[in-house]
Amino acid sequence: MYLTSQPDPVRLEIFKNLYQFIAEQMGIVLQNTAASVNIKERLDFSCAIFDSSGLLVANAPHIPVHLGSMSESVRSLINDKGDTLKPGNVYLSNNPYNGGTHLPDVTVITPVFDEDEKQIIFYVASRGHQADLGGITPGSMPPHSTTVEEEGILFDNFLLVEQGNFREVQLREILLNHRYPARNPDQNIADFKAQIAANERGVQELRKMVSQYGLETVQAYMKFVQDNAEESVRRAIDVLKNGSFIYEMDNGARIQVKVTIDRENRSATIDFTGTSEQLNSNFNAPKAVTQAAVLYVFRTLVDDNIPLNAGCLKPLEIIIPVGCMLNPTYPAAVVAGNVETSQTIVDALYGALGVMAASQGTMNNFTFGNDRYQYYETICGGSGAGANFDGTDAVHTHMTNSRLTDPEVLETRFPVQVESFSLRPDSGGKGKYSGGNGVIRRIKFLEPMTANILSGHRVIPPFGLNGGEAGKVGRNWIQRQNGTQENLGSTATVEMKSGDVFVIETPGGGGFGKVC
Repeated sequence: MYLTSQPDPVRLEIFKNLYQFIAEQMGIVLQNTAASVNIKERLDFSCAIFDSSGLLVANAPHIPVHLGSMSESVRSLINDKGDTLKPGNVYLSNNPYNGGTHLPDVTVITPVFDEDEKQIIFYVASRGHQADLGGITPGSMPPHSTTVEEEGILFDNFLLVEQGNFREVQLREILLNHRYPARNPDQNIADFKAQIAANERGVQELRKMVSQYGLETVQAYMKFVQDNAEESVRRAIDVLKNGSFIYEMDNGARIQVKVTIDRENRSATIDFTGTSEQLNSNFNAPKAVTQAAVLYVFRTLVDDNIPLNAGCLKPLEIIIPVGCMLNPTYPAAVVAGNVETSQTIVDALYGALGVMAASQGTMNNFTFGNDRYQYYETICGGSGAGANFDGTDAVHTHMTNSRLTDPEVLETRFPVQVESFSLRPDSGGKGKYSGGNGVIRRIKFLEPMTANILSGHRVIPPFGLNGGEAGKVGRNWIQRQNGTQENLGSTATVEMKSGDVFVIETPGGGGFGKVC
């Protein structure tokens, strides 16, 4: 087939959708074959395809915090094991200092070789949130960890499948032979196998694509798809103005960001200088997470229907000082950085650009468990209002895009009861456009378990913009069976007894513009 240096617009649209379709197919396989509620029901996973240098080409519309950071994991594998990658090998990684987000998010990476099995032509990867991967609390989301070791088991480009053979013995040994071992290795292994299967679907579909269109065309259009995304982001930058924002968090940390637009080069510099130093808590966000948050914001400013990919990053220069809370060094604890700090980075950027008030700014991470059960969920809240729209009630905002488990499934799989789940009236900030309302979720425990909450905006409210009011802060508390009430902070670990109810009230979004 004759190739030009310019893409055919019709073919560009076809290939753009084809790449995305392959990632979606991978996601369907993963959902259908996974064992954990976390992946099967809550859909806390992401799938994507990458070019031969590890740059993101396309993804399914899964979890933004995963998608913008997975490329770093793939490139870390290439740098680390580039010469030893063989056909039939599959790798496992969750290293937060090498493209990972936090330890429960484990990435399975499969190199895709050409027909002669000589040359790597693509990579496929799937990232799934494990229900438990060890650590000091069940569910591997400890509110008060101070080192990464306390958060679970770290895999750094571990060889999971060696030339077609699943290395279960070696994997099980790592899961069990740790200071804080995994509580349910059988479930981990089942989910890893589901991720391998998802990747295999990606490999098959990419090979089909190559045999139909030819490798040269497929690779050329991968580049064209990335170039198209780059141009779309440049067009979005054309209408932006310089801005800066300082964002205070419940724990006293602050995120400082300055956005400078270069009109001539149609590019933007995002500078986080002035942000708090690395923290002793676990609210440090790995560099890959910070980059994912920036990528997400600029992708949302694009009107065109483009897949999130490496092209979106080309017009952006991101400055993140080493050793600050957005670019921590080992062994900093990071479990909340991925889920909480990522949300505040997004809101700080929207604040600096003046386009949208703060959303709930937290994932309201709720985990509970014991030696037999481990469960994790993120809970929806209000989204922020913008220049011409109201916020939305009860949605997962920004860097999370997972579902909540159906009450029937939750109550069948775990000894708990969803006592009620309702909107939280008047929790969104008022304005010309009002912020969305949060929710109230009440979970009753039917046997003793450890419960953890890792959340934000329990002290500082989600900001309004242009004269709009702030959203209401969230609240965490326990109603004990004996009638007493126990108020909790933004982060807490508590022992629940049979009959106790854990209540989570999530924040509302901020309003935009003065009420006329």
